Amino acid sequence: MNKPDETRISYSGRVLPGKPYPLGATYDGKGVNFALFSENATGVRLCLFKYPEDLQEYMHVDFDEVTDYVWHAYLPGIKPGQLNGYRIFGRYQPKKGFRFNSQKLLIDPYAKSIYGRVDVRNNMFDYEINKEGERIRLKKGGEDSAADIKKSVVIDTSFDWEGVVKPDISMHNSIIYELHVKGFTARHPGIPEAERGSYKALANPQIINYFKELGITAIELMPIHHFVHNKFLLDKGLSNYWGYNSIGYFAPHAEYSASGVRGEQVTEFKEMVKAYHQAGIEVILDVVYNHTAEGNHLGPTLAFRGIDNHHYYRLERKKPLYYTDYTGTGNTLNMLSSRTLQLVMDSLRYWATEMQVDGFRFDLASTLARGLYDVGKLSTFLDTIHQDPIISQLKLIAEPWDLGEGGYQVGNFPVLWAEWNGKFRDSVRKFWRGDESQVSELAYRLSGSSDLYKDNGKLPSSSINFVTAHDGFTLHDLVSYNKKHNEDNQEDSRDGEDHNISWNSGVEGPTDDPEINKLREKRKRNFLSTLLLSQGVPMISHGDEYGRTQNGNNNAYCQDNEIAWMDWDWDEKQKNLFEFTKKIISIRNEHPILHPRRYFKNRSIQGEGVFDIRWLNTDGIDMSQEEWDTSFIRAMGMLLNGELMKEVDEFGNSLKEEILLILVNSYWEPITFTLPHEGLAPNWEILADTEKENTDYPFLTVQNVYEIQARSLVLLKNLL
Repeated sequence: MNKPDETRISYSGRVLPGKPYPLGATYDGKGVNFALFSENATGVRLCLFKYPEDLQEYMHVDFDEVTDYVWHAYLPGIKPGQLNGYRIFGRYQPKKGFRFNSQKLLIDPYAKSIYGRVDVRNNMFDYEINKEGERIRLKKGGEDSAADIKKSVVIDTSFDWEGVVKPDISMHNSIIYELHVKGFTARHPGIPEAERGSYKALANPQIINYFKELGITAIELMPIHHFVHNKFLLDKGLSNYWGYNSIGYFAPHAEYSASGVRGEQVTEFKEMVKAYHQAGIEVILDVVYNHTAEGNHLGPTLAFRGIDNHHYYRLERKKPLYYTDYTGTGNTLNMLSSRTLQLVMDSLRYWATEMQVDGFRFDLASTLARGLYDVGKLSTFLDTIHQDPIISQLKLIAEPWDLGEGGYQVGNFPVLWAEWNGKFRDSVRKFWRGDESQVSELAYRLSGSSDLYKDNGKLPSSSINFVTAHDGFTLHDLVSYNKKHNEDNQEDSRDGEDHNISWNSGVEGPTDDPEINKLREKRKRNFLSTLLLSQGVPMISHGDEYGRTQNGNNNAYCQDNEIAWMDWDWDEKQKNLFEFTKKIISIRNEHPILHPRRYFKNRSIQGEGVFDIRWLNTDGIDMSQEEWDTSFIRAMGMLLNGELMKEVDEFGNSLKEEILLILVNSYWEPITFTLPHEGLAPNWEILADTEKENTDYPFLTVQNVYEIQARSLVLLKNLL
């Protein structure tokens, strides 16, 4: 970080009218145009600071020009690095939804850089509470927040991409890896200590080579929009580690910068993206446009609330003091406002064009899709996305639920969108736990969830398959704990999901019992194999490839420490699991039939009895309806016949004509499968068997029958 005496920037020049577009601070080489939207303000003051900790600005500019409710001015001579913030004047009438308070210095919603970590302090609240009996009345608070609020920073957006362009990876060929920027490298021994936990560390060749070796095609970064650390966490000595608490939708989070926070974080982020694109790996951002860090009506005033509360937030119609909350965080961004919609779209385009990212995962996306009251496919937000020539061509992934009524919308997002498939997660967990009546549901999940997407004009790649994610148990903990252990969060374990569909394999937590540990390792292999061999797009949660643990904590959102960070000191079991994951990914990539562009049609392709996809019982014949409905059946086979599909990839190359058979057995005893033979060659090659700990399978063939061990998955290839 630069020292204050090295970053002294001041201005004493003229003020010109400027332009209302683009919004934010735009440097043109000669000066900076400032533009801020506020329909309900009576005055806007731009404040310029020399040092980040200054109690008072050294100069301010009261905007005289207003065009279409955009306040603007041009300041010749202003250069990148200039610190700034806004004071907004207007009515303070909380009961009517107006929260203007000029004592609060506000972050520019379009700031492309924010100077450092934002911790909520007492002076950032715009009110004092007056109690009148049981009623609470907010009174305008007068303490100035300039000393503690982090300032916006003017930046120079120029950057040399050196001709590096985005990779062109089709969605159905994608393998996504979800990770936390800091947590992934915070303990990596090969990264210089001063760089760990940063964008620069993530761009280190050791890290990129790790993903190349594993076979990942895209990294999905947990929130990197500049976010805020909540006061209630800071008071307990914790912090907002995950970052689902955005305040700056254009600014890369400054804490993840190793090179500086006065605009250097922007360049560092671009260098990271460029490095991944050079390696042929995409970068997807987890974005949180459903709410902001300002919380409910008693939250801090950091930006949006003090700039135009009515436009930026969904307020209760009859009591606009309060916020409509579909997110569980206290507020919901108002996508019914054209200016708020513009903010989101401008942010998406900025990251897609200026920062060159390849796609977005939308947190609680149902919130964004809500019309006046309900989630709707024809919402303005979705329509706007679909007609946008830039955003519509990126990878768009919805978390298709929120906390409001009717918010669970898995399978209901329109074309162009992929979805986190929560039904895949739940079905796979139940099956491998040994629950009854699961084979029918699992069949849909293995084959791309056609029951959710096929009739909507969508493709198997619409389903983002996952077993674990940042929110919930890690894979290791999924097979090691029956219940959450969130004591370190200091909420008496009231936080976090209770319905985990987990099984501890016989003992809660760590154990020295070799049989239980052996079973846990096999169950991890089962989960990873099911994830990576199912049709759709697999997403691996960071660390699951080696068995990362959070000691039973299923809500590590506030644990910026070794509980949540990657551990790079692996034992033999962890090394073996990594090699197994790598092997299954390579199998997936080598066999396009495992990730086809389109759904199998369950039709005859080579005479009677030979279909492109078949569901087999242990006798090697098609499952009957009675068997589908039988509760105690815990084993089946899925045969994929690509021999006559004649499918080509996007470049016109013919795909391999092959026949694969996946056998699954969640029963606690071995089961003998009769292998199908009609229209097929007699010999089958074993490609994978989760009963085996190693990945170096000798070339073995089987005929007629195969005994699949208890709680195992087997992949076989017909030797045509």
